[in-house]
Amino acid sequence: MRPVVGKLAIIGQGLIGSSITRAVYERKLARETVITDADPKVRKRLLELGLGEARVVKTAAEAASGADMVIGCVPVRSYRDVVAEIAPVLKPGAILSDVGSVKQGIVLECLPLVPEGVHFVPAHPLAGTEFSGPDAGLPRLFVNRWCILTPPEGVGGDAIATARTFWEGLGSKVEVMSPARHDTALAITSHVPHLAAFSIFHTALAQEEEDHSPVIQFSAGAFKDFTRIASSNPVMWRDIFLMNREPVLKALRNFITDMEACARAIEAGDGDTLEKLFSVSRSTRRKVIEKEHISQQPDESADALKDTLFRPYSQGD
Repeated sequence: MRPVVGKLAIIGQGLIGSSITRAVYERKLARETVITDADPKVRKRLLELGLGEARVVKTAAEAASGADMVIGCVPVRSYRDVVAEIAPVLKPGAILSDVGSVKQGIVLECLPLVPEGVHFVPAHPLAGTEFSGPDAGLPRLFVNRWCILTPPEGVGGDAIATARTFWEGLGSKVEVMSPARHDTALAITSHVPHLAAFSIFHTALAQEEEDHSPVIQFSAGAFKDFTRIASSNPVMWRDIFLMNREPVLKALRNFITDMEACARAIEAGDGDTLEKLFSVSRSTRRKVIEKEHISQQPDESADALKDTLFRPYSQGD
């Protein structure tokens, strides 16, 4: 594949950042790749890993200097500081992007810092695992996964097209939508499920202490499948919930309302209501899976559901 960009800078080398680094090398999407991480231990590990032809530098500014595309792969509440650091060295015409799971806050905080002539095209690859760090990266992590671009108004079509080509080069399916629509959709399809996974562990631990019995030790497959994502990076998810506060709270309240309805049906012995709910959920999920031609592994179901919720930005927002 022909390179999409000349110099690519990737700031942050956790799961997503190191996966991009590996995939770019494998697919030859950049003529030069420069990477860095704020943690010196991670930079040391990057040198040990090699990661293709990527050059490891000490600072974000050094990585971004003269780059044609800069991708910040840091927790969402840290991205503003990264943009503030690199803004003076961004060259005119460069594309500045990210991979965060929240978009309205990123745009509001960072757009005022972006120099004139630099194209701000935020992105969110809907891909990941419960693992983190530079050793967790996978070169095929983005294959057949959605990547959502959320450029603010006024960003040039050529920059958006280049960002689309880049992510398609990584194997992603690309959609463009507004930051607000992105955050609303992700609140229910990603953020609340993660919150539920984190919370159910606390519920299980409390019950274990109350009953003096090894609840978690004998957890069944459903518990393990559902709580797999509770192994995700706690700092990253803390920042996501705080930055996407209102959409998450709205989705969470709706979810609680539905759970309370289930509780009332169970308490009343209303099997018809429960069966109707379960049947609708089952048939809908099967239709989504059939439409996407994906496997029924738990880590892929969320991405399939996101596809049914996303309406292209071009249809109006």
